[in-house]
Amino acid sequence: MQTTTRLRKGDVVQVMTGRSRGKSGKILRIDHAKARVYVENVQTVKRHVKPSQKQPQGGVVEKEASIHWSAVQLLCGHCAKPVRIRIKKSDNKGMQRLCIKCAHPIGN
Repeated sequence: MQTTTRLRKGDVVQVMTGRSRGKSGKILRIDHAKARVYVENVQTVKRHVKPSQKQPQGGVVEKEASIHWSAVQLLCGHCAKPVRIRIKKSDNKGMQRLCIKCAHPIGN
């Protein structure tokens, strides 16, 4: 199973497959063990929560569910399209992620 990805927390991605196709949002967290990402305001589910000290009233909470990371694609900030990325090694900046379409560096 693949355990590495070129995606990072805070990246803006677009969902390419499934019922949430076309939606975009920021990556909240990445689960490397299960190869899944949690994207803000995409794939939300409702969960019933018992009253606790953290939530004294309890009730129904809406939160993000995970999506397999192969179903999302990084959005380039420069060309505003979902793109694949290339890794470029340079001496002074280390490793950089570049957009394949416009060769613009993607924020680190």
